[in-house]
Amino acid sequence: MKRSGFLRFRLRDGESAMFALCSLWLILPSLTAAQHSDPDPERFEQQISRFEAWDMKNSHPTKAILFVGSSSIVMWNSAERFPNLPLINRGFGGSHVSDVNHYVDQTVLKYSPSTVVFYAGDNDLGAGKSVTQVFEDYQEFVGAVLEELPESEIVFVAVKPSIRRWSLWPKMQELNEKVHSFSGLRANLHYADIATPMLGKDGTPMPELFVRDGLHMTSAGYDIWTDVLANLLQSIH
Repeated sequence: MKRSGFLRFRLRDGESAMFALCSLWLILPSLTAAQHSDPDPERFEQQISRFEAWDMKNSHPTKAILFVGSSSIVMWNSAERFPNLPLINRGFGGSHVSDVNHYVDQTVLKYSPSTVVFYAGDNDLGAGKSVTQVFEDYQEFVGAVLEELPESEIVFVAVKPSIRRWSLWPKMQELNEKVHSFSGLRANLHYADIATPMLGKDGTPMPELFVRDGLHMTSAGYDIWTDVLANLLQSIH
């Protein structure tokens, strides 16, 4: 279900004017941008049903750190990487930001997490969506979460450089820069830069961080992600 946008959530005292001005500046170039059609989110109905079936049989931690997004979240063995934290992983592989928005109630809001760790945008750009469109979709996600959970922290994990999608790296960098700037507008928005440490001395992705497809990551890739996120979570909490 399409929500009306990220400006709907409540702002803390003193933030309103600055956030409104900066947000308007960030989205002005996008007002006339052509929109690429979203894939049908219904393709994930079975996966969402599996989440719901699991929840009926199991309890989930309160004030959890919730991971949501595409296959990089699914394959992040978060419970093993962060054994002392209350975690929920609700990644679904192949998802776009628009898919996460469609299922935000079922995969995020129902758990009332204290922190949301978000990774998506990689598949969106790979499918031909513009940086502007993906950025606006992320703003919509932020709005949906903070409207219901205004005190929750949201961590955007930077879109990763990869061998398979290296030609898209300039667009990925542009998206990351936009989100980084956007995250500076509010105290509970954060940006996790996992991208920089994934690049070698020659400025290209380090091959040992990727499995054969050149897109998904090895354990060494997740070592980097885990270190970056652990440091960020420690600073947040």
